[in-house]
Amino acid sequence: MKNFPQPKSFPTGAELKDGVWAQVLSPKETTNNRPALFLDRDGVVCVETNYMQNAEDVELTPGAIDVIKSANKKNIPVVLVTNQAGIGYGYFGWDEFANVQARLLDDISSLDGVIDGVFACPFHEKGIPPWDHPSHPARKPNPGMLYMARDLMGVNLSTSWIIGDRSSDILAGKKAGIAGGLHVLSGHGSNPGERENALLQSTNDFVVKSAADISFADDLLPLLREK
Repeated sequence: MKNFPQPKSFPTGAELKDGVWAQVLSPKETTNNRPALFLDRDGVVCVETNYMQNAEDVELTPGAIDVIKSANKKNIPVVLVTNQAGIGYGYFGWDEFANVQARLLDDISSLDGVIDGVFACPFHEKGIPPWDHPSHPARKPNPGMLYMARDLMGVNLSTSWIIGDRSSDILAGKKAGIAGGLHVLSGHGSNPGERENALLQSTNDFVVKSAADISFADDLLPLLREK
């Protein structure tokens, strides 16, 4: 068992599970057996800055708070699932991540939005020890973070959706057996191949939609349209 670096202190509901950040912010009775709205963080909820490590750099993307509040009103748990290669590379640590998260959650809360869970994977194939791993189960496109949300929060994966700017976000949702994904062009979404690879994941059992950014989710996701 490796010894993973720890933050100086954990915020409410947070712990490291085998090196992966797991933070449950809502009581399980409010999330159990509910479909979740999984959101990638950087480029989807936050403006992409590449390896964000400073709280003052946090800026919500247009429409993000409206989509979060739409889910809140329908009692749909909102769960952030974010790869954090910056930690894996040694660019920053959990303390910087926690500061960024605290600012983000405060900004969302100040606009009357609620995030129910946060999961973050620092592992990367090019990471420095102990974060080096060729294909960690929690790093998207692997579904480990979504499984952690299921196990810790009780969310129903089969009816859940994910919004991401990378095809790896969409593939993680597919591997987890959720209902579908929305690929957005914000963040890294307009990089060559991202949109095409995301759309290729579509099957009869897994729906993939596309949009310019998260603001279109209210109209495109059945999860948010249903009354």
